[in-house]
Amino acid sequence: MSDPIIDSLRRAVEAAPNDLALRLHLAERELADGQTQAAITSISTVLAVDAGNASAQALMMRAIGGAPVPTAAPGPVTPSVPENPGQTDPFDWHAAESDLGSTLEPAFVKEPVQPVSESAIYSSERSLITLADVGGMVNVKERLIRSFLAPLQNPGLRQLYGKSLRGGLLMYGPPGCGKTYIARAVAGELRASFLPIRTADVLDPYFGQSERNLHELFQQARRDAPCVLFLDELDTLGQRRRSGDSSMMRNLVNQLLTELDGMDAENDGVFALAATNQPWQIDPALRRPGRFDRTVLVLPPDRDARKAIFRHHLSERPVEGLDLDVLADRTDGLTGADIAYVCEVASENVLMECVSTGEARMIQMKDLLSALGDVRPSIGGWLESARNVVTFGEDDGTFEELRAYLKKAKRL
Repeated sequence: MSDPIIDSLRRAVEAAPNDLALRLHLAERELADGQTQAAITSISTVLAVDAGNASAQALMMRAIGGAPVPTAAPGPVTPSVPENPGQTDPFDWHAAESDLGSTLEPAFVKEPVQPVSESAIYSSERSLITLADVGGMVNVKERLIRSFLAPLQNPGLRQLYGKSLRGGLLMYGPPGCGKTYIARAVAGELRASFLPIRTADVLDPYFGQSERNLHELFQQARRDAPCVLFLDELDTLGQRRRSGDSSMMRNLVNQLLTELDGMDAENDGVFALAATNQPWQIDPALRRPGRFDRTVLVLPPDRDARKAIFRHHLSERPVEGLDLDVLADRTDGLTGADIAYVCEVASENVLMECVSTGEARMIQMKDLLSALGDVRPSIGGWLESARNVVTFGEDDGTFEELRAYLKKAKRL
């Protein structure tokens, strides 16, 4: 008959697999109940994560029947002399076996413990920013509110008008324009935890491990609900499946589709956001209704946003006599990452000047304007790729907003 306390502890461990103390408590109960092999498995899982855990090591010694022997203070060694020299007493193997207790199956051989990957202990974060902290970008904010935030924050109206919450939202645009920052702001707006999924968190060279990593990350989001699950570089994790692709990448896309298809059931409270620089590389199945069926184009920051970015990156540096309006006017077409680099170059130039002269001074307008001359917009290559896709590729209307931007930028 199973022990109800052990059953409860196992359910608790399944709900919180990263709680090592809880898993050790389960192992102690299993050991006390005579479930030695189960206890060894529980302890091994802890040691796979924290190899230096003294409590786990001591419990493992108990489980395998080898309690640690206290070390005596060093002293003179006196060789033992048998009562009858030349005659050796036979070793009593039966007595030794009885001392060990019940016979154990070979540990770590018959049922090897799966190593705990980094993703299995990956934890979500709490976002401290909201959309109010995102400077400018009014069109992006309005689109986010209309298609994502307003239905989530108004359940009564959502029910009245039959607005579905199925599916996720995909942000796309050139690199360095703040897609990740906006995703964090959405999590802060919803007062939800934030779990970013990066390519390195998922991809693994061992067969099947990438799919397990992805599943575990979705499981983590479900445990931390309400949670904004943010898939960065979706074009890598969900790239188009072609006949010549490796089975690993095809299986990964299939696993992602499986996880997303649970958004209206077991994923209750999990809000899926994704970002990509190349939406045309994403598998079409990921864009179908109920998945990432809503899109938001995130372009280089507008004038107000550029002022806010300069203010942010210069707020903790010694500056004087700056005109943010002039800087914003002079940086049209630069991304947020480009502007951050301008501030870095200006600071570096002033620092080297101070090293040379031996006198510290403030960062001035001339330093930032000089740094601007050394920085070129980083989105030229992306604009060219986008132009080719819009001009020669297949477009079901997804890129209509992108087409309008390229015409305005005189790229079409």
